[in-house]
Amino acid sequence: MSKAFLAAVLQDSMNCTGVVAQKAVNDMIEAIIEELREEGGFTLPSFGTFTVCETKARQAVNPRTGEPVEVSAGRTVRFKASPGLKQAV
Repeated sequence: MSKAFLAAVLQDSMNCTGVVAQKAVNDMIEAIIEELREEGGFTLPSFGTFTVCETKARQAVNPRTGEPVEVSAGRTVRFKASPGLKQAV
C-alpha cells in the first residue's frame, strides 16, 4: 500500500480531484506522526494500535563482514492488529 493508492481510494470515494485526495492523505499521515510523537500511541478502531517503544542499546553482527557492531538505544513503532483485522485476514 502506498500514498498513491490511499489517495486513489479517497479520490474515488469522495469524488474529488487527485490533488485534494493527495493533500488529505498527506495531512492524515502527518496527524498520525504528530500523535505518535506527542502521545506515544495511536489507535484506529477495527484496524489496530500503533505504539512507540524504546529499544535498548545492543551489540549486533554485520552480516557482510561478521564483525560486531554497537547499535545505540532508540525508539521504534510497533503495530498490534485488532481482533477484527486478524479475523478478516
